[in-house]
Amino acid sequence: QVQLVESGGGSVQAGGSLRISCVASGYGYGYSSNCMGWFRQAPGKEREGVAAIYTGGGRSFYTDSVKGRFTVSLDNAKNTVYLQMNSLKPEDTAMYYCAAAGGGTCFREWALRPGAYNYWGQGTQVTVSS
Repeated sequence: QVQLVESGGGSVQAGGSLRISCVASGYGYGYSSNCMGWFRQAPGKEREGVAAIYTGGGRSFYTDSVKGRFTVSLDNAKNTVYLQMNSLKPEDTAMYYCAAAGGGTCFREWALRPGAYNYWGQGTQVTVSS
């Protein structure tokens, strides 16, 4: 049973930084070839893809609104995916979710689509005040 646990959310002022983490368990060898994504959902809005990364090679993708500010990275020895968020804006306020697609590389066509992912964490709240 794959489990994803996020941590590291919190409250920060605009312009600040946060790093959130996602630890995956229950994968066995399958984790080394997997597409991992970060998504966010603000109240009253649809869940949107923020970033994705392939655990087998680090190939990554970002939504336009976070390019240059957010960085997704891996520590495969710890089955952990990170999202470093810099220059945070109030519009970045949301619940952030980690997700796993369940095997194989990421493709640009679907890497930021929630429907492509099979496993989800419970989320960690990020609040940015102005």
